[in-house]
Amino acid sequence: MTEIDIHADGVEMVKSLCYFCHANCGVLAYVKDGDVIKIEGDPDYSNHGGLCCRGTSALLHVNHPARINHALKRVGEKGEGKWEQIPYDQAIQEVAEKLNQIKAESGAEAVASAGGTTRTDDWARRRFLNQFGTPNGFHNALLCWIPTFMAETCVAGWSPFETDLAGAKCLILWGMNPGASTLGGMDGYTDLQKAGLKIIVVDPRYSETASKADLWVPLRPGTDAALALAMLHTIIYEGLYDYQFVNDWCDGFDELREHVKEYTPEWAAPITWLKPEQIREVARMYAMNRPGCIQWGCTWDQIGRASTTGSHAIALIRAVCGNLDVPGGDGMPGPSLGFLTDEEMEANECLPEEQKSKQIGSNKFKLTSWPGYQLISDNAKRTWGKSLPTEWFCEAHGPSVFKAIITGDPYKVRALIVNATNPVNSYGDAKMTLEALKQCEFLVTVDYWMTPAALFSDYVFPAAGALERPTIVTHYGATDSFMGGRRAIQPKYDRHTDMTFWRKLGLACGQDPAMWPWETEEEAYMHILEPLALPGVEKYNDFVDFYRMYYPPLHQNKFITNGGFWTPSGKVECNSSILRQLGYSGMPTYIGCIENEIDTPEIAEEYPVVLTTGGGFMPYHHSEHFQMEGIRFLYPDPYFSLNPELAEKLNIAYGDWCWIETRRGRIKMRANVEPEVAPNVVFAPRGWWFPERDGSANLDNPFGCLESNVNVLTSVDDWDCDPMGGSWANRGLMCKVYKCGEFDKEYKAADTQFSIPGSSKEPGVTVMPSDQHLAREPIPFEVPAPPEDVPEGYEWVWQSGNLYTKDTHFRLDESGWLINPKTKGYHDAYTGWRYDAANECLVDDETGKMYTMDREEIPFVAGIRCYPGAEAAPYEVPEQLAWDPARGHAVLGEFVYIYDPNSGWLIDPETGAFHDAYYGWLYDAERACLVDEASGRCFDMSYNELVAEQPAEESEPSDQAAAEGAQAAEEGE
Repeated sequence: MTEIDIHADGVEMVKSLCYFCHANCGVLAYVKDGDVIKIEGDPDYSNHGGLCCRGTSALLHVNHPARINHALKRVGEKGEGKWEQIPYDQAIQEVAEKLNQIKAESGAEAVASAGGTTRTDDWARRRFLNQFGTPNGFHNALLCWIPTFMAETCVAGWSPFETDLAGAKCLILWGMNPGASTLGGMDGYTDLQKAGLKIIVVDPRYSETASKADLWVPLRPGTDAALALAMLHTIIYEGLYDYQFVNDWCDGFDELREHVKEYTPEWAAPITWLKPEQIREVARMYAMNRPGCIQWGCTWDQIGRASTTGSHAIALIRAVCGNLDVPGGDGMPGPSLGFLTDEEMEANECLPEEQKSKQIGSNKFKLTSWPGYQLISDNAKRTWGKSLPTEWFCEAHGPSVFKAIITGDPYKVRALIVNATNPVNSYGDAKMTLEALKQCEFLVTVDYWMTPAALFSDYVFPAAGALERPTIVTHYGATDSFMGGRRAIQPKYDRHTDMTFWRKLGLACGQDPAMWPWETEEEAYMHILEPLALPGVEKYNDFVDFYRMYYPPLHQNKFITNGGFWTPSGKVECNSSILRQLGYSGMPTYIGCIENEIDTPEIAEEYPVVLTTGGGFMPYHHSEHFQMEGIRFLYPDPYFSLNPELAEKLNIAYGDWCWIETRRGRIKMRANVEPEVAPNVVFAPRGWWFPERDGSANLDNPFGCLESNVNVLTSVDDWDCDPMGGSWANRGLMCKVYKCGEFDKEYKAADTQFSIPGSSKEPGVTVMPSDQHLAREPIPFEVPAPPEDVPEGYEWVWQSGNLYTKDTHFRLDESGWLINPKTKGYHDAYTGWRYDAANECLVDDETGKMYTMDREEIPFVAGIRCYPGAEAAPYEVPEQLAWDPARGHAVLGEFVYIYDPNSGWLIDPETGAFHDAYYGWLYDAERACLVDEASGRCFDMSYNELVAEQPAEESEPSDQAAAEGAQAAEEGE
C-alpha cells in the first residue's frame, strides 16, 4: 500500500463531514491537485477522530466505477437500460419543458417528488415544489421521527428530543441500538453509566446495547403502545409523578388519570409478553430516578396503526414526571431564533391554499400533512415567532402517491422526481411501489447509483457526493444548533449538488431568478448564518475553519421564564386540543398492531411467528453501500435471526436459505441462528438488494430488489397505517418461516405480482384507495365560537381566548399592545410599529422611520431627531445655544447648524460636516483641528490658535523667544 504524505508540498487539509448517516461525523480530507488523497476522522469533532466503515469508504465512494457521472436520457424502452449521455443543462431544460407541459395539462399537483434521508439540501427541494405549485413532496420520514415529533409537539409545544445526559439519573433507550448504529456515541453512554446513570433498554432483541443495560425490557414486537400506556398507569396510580410540575404546568391531568385507569400492567402483560412486575419495574426505575431522559428510537414510528398512540403515551410519561426542558431531562430547543431556519428558506408562502388542499393523503392522515401542520405551525409562530419546516413535517403520504400513479385516485400523478432515495427498498409494499415506478409517465431520478427507480427513469442526473459538497446540519431545521463542513473538492465529471439541480430546474421552469439568488451552497449557507454575525465569518468556509459547530447557550426551564409551555393553552396538554381539533382522541387510546394473536387469531394461526423488520445494520445505511466491494465483503448475504428453539422446530440450520412469508408476499434470506430474539420471533434487516446484477435482465425483480427486501412483507393499506400520522407497520407482523426446498428455492414471477390492497389474493387493483377505511374514524369536533366578534385582521385562539394578528401572529395583550413572540417586545396594535423604550417612540422596522406615540412621523434633519413645536428641549442644551421651538432643535446664533445632543457637535444639514458648539468653527478631520471659516484661522481642540511654523533659515527668533531659550539653557547647565 502506498504511503500518503499529508505534509507534502501542495497538500491542503479540509474540514469536511461524513454524509452516510445522521451522525455526520467530522472528516479531515487531504487534498492535492484538486483530488482527495486521504481522509481520517476529525479528533476535534463529536466523533473524537473515529470513523466507522461507512465513513472510511468515502474515498472509495467518490471514485467508484459504478457511480453515475453524467446526465442520462432514456433512448430505449423503460427498464431496458439504454441511455444517451447528454449535457447536464440540456437534460435540465428538457425535463423542465415536460414538467411545464404536465402542469399546463393536469395541474401542478400532477408532479410529485420523493426525497431521501438528509442526503440533500431539503429546503431547496421544497423551495422548488412550492414555486412550481405542487404540495406533493414526501419522504419515508413517516417511519422516522416525524409522527413522533408532531405528537410530542401537540402535548408540550415542541419535541423534547435533546437529552441532557450529563445531569440525568436514568435513561431509556427505546427501540434504538447505538451499540450497532451510532458507534461514535456509544462510548458516551458507557462512560455515563459507569458514573451512575441507569440505562433501560426497551427492545425485543438482546442487542449489543441491551446486553450492557441495567434493565432490559424484551417486549413483543409492535406492542410499544401497550407498554407505554401501562407505564403511564403505574406512574400515575402509584403516585410516582411530579406533583408540583403536574399541578403548576399540566392541563387535563384528572382526565388523563381516568383515561388510563384500565391500562394496568395486568392488562398489558399478555399483549407485551412481559410480566406485570416487569412493567412496574421499568416505570418505577424511570420515575424514581429523576431527572431522566427517554432517547427516541424510530421503532415508535414503525408500528403502523398504533404508532402515534405509542409516541403520544411516551410524551405524557416524560411530562408527568417533570422531565421536560429541565436540567438532566429532555430538552425542547425550539426553532433557532439566531440563524435562518429551513422553513424560512422554503418559500412556503408561494404555495396557494387551493394547492395545499390537494396534497395526497391530507384528507386522511392529517397530523403530518397540511391540516395538522397548519395548526402546529401557526401555534409555533404565535409562541416561538418561527415554525418548523414543511419539508419533513408536512408530507404527502408517499404510499398514497404511488397508488395514485397506478390508479388515478384521487387524481393521476403523472411525474415523479426521485431525489436521493431508493423507493422500492424504502417504502412499504415494495411490489406496489415498483409497479408505480414502472407505470409513472415521466420519471426523473437524481442519485449516485443506478437504482431500480433510475432504471425505469426517463432522465437520470448524477449527484455530487459527501466530499464534493459543503454540508450544513440543522437537524431537520428543528433545533437551534448546527454543524458544518466544507466541500473537499469540486464535483467530479458532470456531477452536481442537489441545490444546484433544484435551482437549475426552477429557473428552467420559469421561476423568478430573484427567488434563487445563490449560485452555490456556500452562498446559501452564508445567507443562513449571516444573522448570527459571528466574528471573522465573511464567507461560509470561514465558519467551518474557525467555528465548525454552533451551539447557543443552553436555555432550560424556559417554560418558567416564558410563563408557560408552547401549546395553545400555555400548559402541557394531557388532553391535546390540537389532536382533538383534527378529529383524533386528545389522549392516547390503545389500538393493537395490525396483526397479533389477540385481535387477529385467524391470521396468527396461519402465520404463527412474529416478524420484526426495518432495523438497520452495519455496515449499510438503509440501502446504501451495497455496491462497495469492501463493505459487501463484511456482510455479503442477507441474514435474518431466529432463536435456536424455533430453528430446531423448523429444521433450519445456520446459513440455510429460507422463505419468510406474510399475507403480502415472501422473500428469501439466510438463517442466523442465535438466541437474541424470543423463540417465536424472527428479525429481518431492511434495505437488501443486489446492485451487482443486471437490472434489465429481470424487470419483474430488477437488481433483485424484491427478492430479499423486507418491504415486500409490509402493508401500506390505509386500515393498517396509523390514522393520525400515516406510518405503516414494519414491526409486529405475523409470518411463517420455512426452509427453501429443492424445487422451491427460486424467486418467481408470481412472487413479484402487486395488488391493492396488499393482502389481496388477486393481483392488480381490487379496492380503490379512496374506498379504504382507516383503523379509526375521525371524531367530530367543532371549534367553539368566540364570545364576541373578532376584529378584522385578527384570529381568536379558542384554547387560550387570546387574539393574534393573522399576518405576524403577534398576541394582543390586555394592555392594548401587541406582543412579538420572538423578541417579547411591544408593538402598536394599529400599525404594528415597534415600541422603542429608549427613545419613547414607535419604529417602523420596514422603513426605519420613527413616530411619536400619537403616530405622527418624527422629523430627522442630518440624522438628528427634531421636536418641532416643543416649547422646551427634551434634553440639556448648552448655555451658549438657544432652543428653537419652531425647528425643534438647538441652534447657535444665525447658523443653520443643528445641535446633536448625543455627540455635542453642531451638524451642517447640507454637508454633514461637524462644527463646534461654542463658535461654530468647522472641524477639519484631516488636520484634527477647528477652522474659523470666516478668517481661515485654525485652533486646536482647546481653542488655542495654531500658528503655522516657518522654516528656520527664513525666520529670526523673537526677542522673547530668545530670552526664554537662554534661560532654559542656563537651567539645563
